[in-house]
Amino acid sequence: MPEAPLLHHLEYGTGDRVAVLMHGMQGSAESWWRVAPRLADSGYRVLALDMPGHGESPRDPQLTIDGAADMVTRTVASLTDRPPALAIGFSMGGQVLAAAAERMRPGRAVYVDSPFTARGGWDRDEVLADYEASKRARTYDYLRSSRQHYSDTDCEVEARAAERFDPATWAGVSAGPGGRWMPAPGSLVIRADPSEYVSDELAAALRADGVEVVDIPGAAHSVWYSHYNEFMAALEPVLAA
Repeated sequence: MPEAPLLHHLEYGTGDRVAVLMHGMQGSAESWWRVAPRLADSGYRVLALDMPGHGESPRDPQLTIDGAADMVTRTVASLTDRPPALAIGFSMGGQVLAAAAERMRPGRAVYVDSPFTARGGWDRDEVLADYEASKRARTYDYLRSSRQHYSDTDCEVEARAAERFDPATWAGVSAGPGGRWMPAPGSLVIRADPSEYVSDELAAALRADGVEVVDIPGAAHSVWYSHYNEFMAALEPVLAA
């Protein structure tokens, strides 16, 4: 079987402590434009990845979540000779992080409003059409009018990410096998409250399993865009460890 290709990344800061950032669906490494420099200021060498089918990373219409996890793991291993001190995954990026965590072995894994199960088996053509329509719609003007919590830079970054998004790659994921990838005990979940992806029942079950769950009331799904200070406060104990 051929090796998984490497992903494109943006890098901030220097040092031995590595932080890996994994964005959500139709985002890009630039989605962390405000968070990554803050982590670098805290002493991390930050690797913000373009996930498969996003930004400047490879496209693959046969991609699966486990295949995306392979690409992440191989990319990180090519950039550092030790496990990352920190890995943060948002939404779809968190799902991929959960699938990759056992091999990547981050010192601390942080999941931001992430779904941990995928149904799979969707009709590829229908999902492809939905992703293509969403890609076309996510213009700067649309985001400016529909995301009141976005700054102008947020709108620019996310509109540019949508332009570079490859619907065929993630239609393949949706049409492929589903699965369940759960955070390990000791992980941190930061969720919007209420959350479409991490219900109160799931949050309670995660806490019972030894996962720390921090709620940010009123936050949007992209928590750090709507509640940046609260998001960074939730991360502060992790950064100080």
